[in-house]
Amino acid sequence: MQKLNHKNISLNLSDQSKMNLIWAICYCCIFLLIYTAYAKIEDHNRFYKGLLRISYIGNYALLISWLVPLSEILIAVLLLIPQLQKWGLYFFAVMMGVFTLYIASMLLWATKLPCHCGGAIEKLSWNQHLWFNLGFIALASLAIWLKKQSK
Repeated sequence: MQKLNHKNISLNLSDQSKMNLIWAICYCCIFLLIYTAYAKIEDHNRFYKGLLRISYIGNYALLISWLVPLSEILIAVLLLIPQLQKWGLYFFAVMMGVFTLYIASMLLWATKLPCHCGGAIEKLSWNQHLWFNLGFIALASLAIWLKKQSK
């Protein structure tokens, strides 16, 4: 019985096509990160006050209000540097996973759903936001898989 791993599955893409797809995914992730970081920094007070209203993390709202957008910018930079791109994709997937778990937990247990994402993303419903995040996690996972295949 053959063990299934990333080397057993192939998309029959050339190495150049794989690299182009990886970069396209990275650029989408970079755009999302920079856009959301800018929205959080540009209207920092609103983002901070929104975090204050969330139970369990309200006491850490000031730290989180700066840590999140700075982390988003750092991950975007990692995605731009070819030697660090794989790490950027992992960090992006983890960050999006944490946000997705937060959204899922709010959908399951919160009676009031506050949103302080900023920008166009704030226009999404919580369910749409959940699927949006899952889509980006899938894209990042695809890019990670393609990078492993290219070795």
